[in-house]
Amino acid sequence: MVDADVLLQLAIILAAARIAGEIVMHLGAPSVIGELLVGVVLGPSQLGWIHPNEFLRLLADIGIILLLFQVGLETNIRRLTAAGAEASIVALGGVIFPMLGSYFLCREIFEMSVLVSLFVGGAMTATSIGVTVRILKDVGRAKSREGQVVLGAAVLDDVLGVLILAFLFQMSLANEVGFGVLLNLVAFIGLFFVISPIVAELISAVISRYGHVTELPGLVATLIVSLVLFFAWVAHAVGAPELLGGFVVGLALSRRFFLPFGARLAPDVAFTDQVRREMRPIVQLFTPIFFVGVGLSLDLRIVDWESPFVWTFSLSLAVVAIAGKVMAGNLLVREPPLIRQAIGMAMVPRAEVGLIFAELGRSAGVLEGEVYAAVVLVIAYTTVFSPFWIKLFYRRYGDSESLRDTGEDAV
Repeated sequence: MVDADVLLQLAIILAAARIAGEIVMHLGAPSVIGELLVGVVLGPSQLGWIHPNEFLRLLADIGIILLLFQVGLETNIRRLTAAGAEASIVALGGVIFPMLGSYFLCREIFEMSVLVSLFVGGAMTATSIGVTVRILKDVGRAKSREGQVVLGAAVLDDVLGVLILAFLFQMSLANEVGFGVLLNLVAFIGLFFVISPIVAELISAVISRYGHVTELPGLVATLIVSLVLFFAWVAHAVGAPELLGGFVVGLALSRRFFLPFGARLAPDVAFTDQVRREMRPIVQLFTPIFFVGVGLSLDLRIVDWESPFVWTFSLSLAVVAIAGKVMAGNLLVREPPLIRQAIGMAMVPRAEVGLIFAELGRSAGVLEGEVYAAVVLVIAYTTVFSPFWIKLFYRRYGDSESLRDTGEDAV
């Protein structure tokens, strides 16, 4: 039996995470920030009521796998292709600039190890598509030219971020940088591209044909969770992080994913919508446990706040993280300056994938103490303040000709 105290802790976590998430969303920030703060307040940093334990870690692991499943399911490959080369340029720049800048900062200036420098750089790469979509909708720019470029780039950013995460995870296990690690990862991804679309189509066909026969509710959700956990096990078996299994299942089940066999193997639209509808409550139940767990692991008592390192590293990393994305937007030299600036600013928020990077690095023993705390704080900073920057930008420049011509009505 599970310790009764753990059940009480879980009840507190679920209720507090939901309440805090609602509060911060009303304040204009993503719910993940509220969940993170719950972990900080309830954990060793403040009240000390809840400490990480094996049961909570298991639930958090399931949460992160399901979260990456949702990220894959929401990945709109056609959005990327519709945005064209501009989205690819911004996405690649948005990965390369923060990665190289953070690596140089950690390795050359703060003299950290290669693996630590790579993990910090990786945590700064992926844009949070969920936060970005909400910001663009709030300012009425989701269908604008720059909005489509940003959303397309964020899709590719997420995919590249997860692949980089898988590569760095294998490196942390092998404790080396080598081609063998890369070959294992490439082999798994290649196998996924061959098998997962077929599996997704078969499941779609079976459920569509026989789903009405069963008298038990929840058939779709049960089978999808089973499939996600199975692919997570497969990912672990080949040396990749389990969360990659969740991501590839979501990507394969996305109605917009059709590689490499073309649209003929794309899952039915109605089935994909049913999967999304039935899985949403399950994902929303487990994922807050992961983000609260990140806050629980963030013991701010061990951070020497009087140390120059903490402040110089955090501020330097924040500058690199923001500048890298803004530079990526400015790669589109044919666009007006305000468009380039808007694209770069919209790519700044990190949130989910960045926190996953940080937590995986901590659990692997790569990111520790003050470095881990600094990475989490920078991710939180870019996530909290980006909506306010972008809204202020459009409030000031939204009536300019270069932006007005690309608004919602222009699409």
